[in-house]
Amino acid sequence: MDVILNFTGALCLFIGCFLCISGGVGLLRFPDFYTRMHAVGVTDTLGAGMILIGLMFYSPDFLIFAKLVMILLLTLLVGPTTSHVLAKAAMRNGLMPALEKGDNSKEINSSN
Repeated sequence: MDVILNFTGALCLFIGCFLCISGGVGLLRFPDFYTRMHAVGVTDTLGAGMILIGLMFYSPDFLIFAKLVMILLLTLLVGPTTSHVLAKAAMRNGLMPALEKGDNSKEINSSN
């Protein structure tokens, strides 16, 4: 039973680290604010959640486990809310998403 808990905890930690690193790569590679924010917001929330769940498998005490659960709940609440507020503030300040040159959405909207 101990081997299964250790393996599951290690797997959750590995997945969480991979997601956090991929969010960092998305931050560097994506073209505009909105795609960067989406990459970081989604992967950071899920990555931090997986890391916290992995740490819960290794917690020796109930008090530590309870603190990790509280941190997880706060992370799951605050992360998406912050991303939403940032996107809304950017839209209100006039920051528009970058469109590709071959995008036909302007032509479709202007013909109506």
